Amino acid sequence: MPTEQKKTEITPQARDALIKMLKGTNRKLRQESSRTLAEAARQDVTMLLDKVDVFIEALSLPEAQTRWECLDVLSEVAKEKPEAVLDAFAGAEESLFDDGSASARLAAFRFLTRYGSIDPACATRAWPLISEAVQCYHGDPEYREMLICLKDFARGNLGEDVKKQLVDRMEFDATTGRGFMRAYSTEICSIAMGEE
Repeated sequence: MPTEQKKTEITPQARDALIKMLKGTNRKLRQESSRTLAEAARQDVTMLLDKVDVFIEALSLPEAQTRWECLDVLSEVAKEKPEAVLDAFAGAEESLFDDGSASARLAAFRFLTRYGSIDPACATRAWPLISEAVQCYHGDPEYREMLICLKDFARGNLGEDVKKQLVDRMEFDATTGRGFMRAYSTEICSIAMGEE
């Protein structure tokens, strides 16, 4: 019997207290508050839409967990209000190439693919970083999850130029790869070419 996922609902007062902790100097409290806020964002991001600047600022914090949780919040914001997350790109790029945290890299990749799937302009903006990450992390432990994000990206509202570049990027693994890399790459190419 499947278990029900526990909902993380926060009151406006609790949200404000968590935001205050996120902006504070205590690393542990920043991590805990960002985790709770990310869980809440997955349930209902609307109460965080007016606090986007706090999450963007948090992308410059030293601890990876706070950054990846804030990127998860921003991924949810991107679906509702893409124009609000434009200033997150620099912080997302830093986390995308964080040598010390696969979770931060994956969260940044998820953010970029989620943002990029919104419309052709967003796709064009996000694609260079997405493409570079595919090259950099090919075969790394988080790469399987990145391919899942790429499938969602391929299903997005991409322009023809980005679709072609995506197919060009994935074609090698789709034809010569093995295992999950070949399977996912083939599926991504099919989706991008409208053959799904």
